Amino acid sequence: MYTLAVCAEMVFLDLPIDERARRIHDAGFQVEIWDWTRHDLDALARTPAEFSSMTGYIRGSLTDEKGTAELLRTAEESLRAAEQLGCPRLNLHGTGLDDKGLPVVPVTGAATGAMWIAAHRTLTRLAELGESAGVVFTLENLNTAVDHPGVPFATAADTMALVQTVGRPGLRMNLDLYHAQIGEGNLIELVRKAHALGLIGEIQVADVPGRREPGTGEINYPAVARTLKELGYEGTVAMEAWASGGSELALERFRSAFTL
Repeated sequence: MYTLAVCAEMVFLDLPIDERARRIHDAGFQVEIWDWTRHDLDALARTPAEFSSMTGYIRGSLTDEKGTAELLRTAEESLRAAEQLGCPRLNLHGTGLDDKGLPVVPVTGAATGAMWIAAHRTLTRLAELGESAGVVFTLENLNTAVDHPGVPFATAADTMALVQTVGRPGLRMNLDLYHAQIGEGNLIELVRKAHALGLIGEIQVADVPGRREPGTGEINYPAVARTLKELGYEGTVAMEAWASGGSELALERFRSAFTL
């Protein structure tokens, strides 16, 4: 069966990040973080938490020359941080995001052919870095309607196409079902397709609307869980969601939705 993880950036918000990690660990989950540069890595490393994912770059983008150089440089820094925490997956987006989740380099309209070629080249180099370090970079789909307008390669279809064409074990999808529900829907078939192609590095979940824990919105996560069991998915399912009330209750609702 799959492993459950919780994003420490979105629960127990009144506590320091290392205490959040302890609380999540004590509740029986692995831990995820975002921008590692904002945290005391030594303090996090002293916790008993098992870290499953973190942001895999600090700045940069997939498509322009200057942004690509910065992305690759900061990805190497992130690899060293991941080694300190024993974190096996490093997360990527179509471009760098600011503190409000907006793209540093937004695009209008569809990505051009030149952008696709550049992204493929950059992701191939990132996959090579990951393979050398024994970790996996994951490319996350995002939604542009609510949270991340202007991000290139945002849909699950885009991330799937890029990961498939790169075709290296150092790059996989971070299949975010919250974003996919807003952008595309048809979640179970999306999971089936990505799993059949062997492209999933991780699955992230939150409910719609509101990006709250499973069980607070329109997504039938128990049905998703049954599909994952049927498929024999053995990876990570991570809750990247704000707590609708108490954080303990949010964690228990997440556990309940994915316990069969």
